[in-house]
Amino acid sequence: MRKYLFLMGSCLAAAQPAFAQDADDGEGQIVMIHYRWQPMITVTADGMGTTIGNTGQPAIVIDTDEIDSIQGADITRVLQRVPGVAITRNGGVGAFTGVSIRGAASEQLLVLVDGVPVADPASPSGGFDFGNLLTGMAGKVDLLRGANSVIWGSDALAGVIDISTRRDTGLSASAEYGSNDTALLRGNGGLSGDGYFLGLSSSWYTSDGFSAAANGSEPDGFEQVALGGSAFVDVTPELEVFARGEWSKSTLDIDGFPAPTYQLADTAEYQRTRRWSAASGFNYYGMNWTLKGAYSRAYTKRGYYDPAFGSAPSFEGLGRSEQVTMRGSYRLIGGLSLAFGGEHEWSRFSTTFDTPAKTHSTGGYLQLGWEMDALAVHVGGRVDDHQRFGTHATFGADISYGLGDSWRVRASIGEGFKAPTLYQLYSFYGDTQLQPEQSTSFDFGIEKGQRGQGVHVALTAFRRDSEQLIGFGFTTARPFGVYINTGRARAQGIELEADYEVALGLTIAGNYSYIGTEDRATGNDLARRPRHVATLYVDWEHESGFKLGADLRVAGRSFDDGGNFTRLGGYAVADVRASLPVSDQFELFGRIENILDEDYQTAAGYATQGRAAFVGVRATM
Repeated sequence: MRKYLFLMGSCLAAAQPAFAQDADDGEGQIVMIHYRWQPMITVTADGMGTTIGNTGQPAIVIDTDEIDSIQGADITRVLQRVPGVAITRNGGVGAFTGVSIRGAASEQLLVLVDGVPVADPASPSGGFDFGNLLTGMAGKVDLLRGANSVIWGSDALAGVIDISTRRDTGLSASAEYGSNDTALLRGNGGLSGDGYFLGLSSSWYTSDGFSAAANGSEPDGFEQVALGGSAFVDVTPELEVFARGEWSKSTLDIDGFPAPTYQLADTAEYQRTRRWSAASGFNYYGMNWTLKGAYSRAYTKRGYYDPAFGSAPSFEGLGRSEQVTMRGSYRLIGGLSLAFGGEHEWSRFSTTFDTPAKTHSTGGYLQLGWEMDALAVHVGGRVDDHQRFGTHATFGADISYGLGDSWRVRASIGEGFKAPTLYQLYSFYGDTQLQPEQSTSFDFGIEKGQRGQGVHVALTAFRRDSEQLIGFGFTTARPFGVYINTGRARAQGIELEADYEVALGLTIAGNYSYIGTEDRATGNDLARRPRHVATLYVDWEHESGFKLGADLRVAGRSFDDGGNFTRLGGYAVADVRASLPVSDQFELFGRIENILDEDYQTAAGYATQGRAAFVGVRATM
């Protein structure tokens, strides 16, 4: 059973036979053995799971140990270690948080939790709010930079991120407390035996927070309870069935725009969000075949409340989606393999002011892959049929070639699309004639080594052109506004990432990205996309187990609006952290965030965290 858990990485991830040679484990079962150890990535190549060295697409894996070392509940402190990432937030932890990849809009990133798409169909742009995703149950983060709709379908215009929940055996727990009366409790447990695994995870976060409005003084708090569970059972040595799910409930204080000035200011408003996703299915590992089938559901209910107008929500939105998925791969001959898959998806939404609506779509793909010695090539295509806008085709290809001495060159080209959201189609401001947003991206890179293993350096150049972007406009027929296909945009630049073990126990690492964005209709920079972003982090570990680390996040200037009228200043935020094992089971840890008390904004008018300190204890059994 444990070999299957290792190979999966998530409910849709497993080693593909074409990536490995076979060996007998002594019990008559075939085990996949990679030519060299590399991190498993679940969002590239054929969507089945592969090592980073076997794909020409730019990707990164952040594992459980790294997530724990960063400390805290804030997922953005983990994501800022990925090149090309820019983050905006409307206040403190829990407030709306958008993640931009290579200058794309945050809703153009496909977000998966254990392989299940979790975007909210009831939100205007259909994006995912990272404010509702804390690190409490996150076990691994896989992130692809670049379009990949061939494998993943709609929403993958700029990239794909898959957050895998924790699936550890044994028991572990942690507790921390700090500034703003912030507390985080987390517990995980797992049992495994001959042919099964059962796991549970939970987290609770609460904070009084600080005023979301930069000119306010009333704290805006956040509280979230989250639960997750998973089960895997071997029916036969080749066939495994699984079920998993995760649920969260949160309450967030927010600031509004009260009369008579209608400027952002302290208010008593708050937001309640319930979100869950679940999946069940099977994984089949044959001699030449790998098959995976799953049925999944995702649900988001969000309500906004203003005590001045009673206890009923002033606005409430409910979005639901269901998906049936089948993926597979077949080793044709030697290093040649065929990957294939498809899905059918239903989605629906309702809001306080809009008539409920629903739609469905069907898509499928084929991809040929050649992986032999130092060369890996993938070429594929996809066709989608949407109930509203009809048929759409996408193409993608990537290549990776090893040069020796752990150097390799890689390149990829991919097309992405994003179907109009139900809100954009059927709300009061909707237009049923909207067409999908489209993008074409390509990149070229050279890389030495692997992240976190001695010497690693990677340089990537990229470009993405987008068209048919959906924006908000006004017409004579729709004087109150309507969604229309008018936008064209370009983003291009370079990404540099490196890490180096300077001495035994001392590692210096970081990334830098130059991201030039342009609205091709006006020539303006895209809103809230800084041209320069960088993260530097240093980690040192003494032979006693004492660890000391520091992180520096730097972002250049940007504009808060598409008209480039309001400028956001650049900033540099430094954190320090430490941990000390006091026994084989217990570890003390602590950190100081924004140690220089930098005053900055990622969205105009919204405050950010000042200097804050936290301490905690972690236990493992």
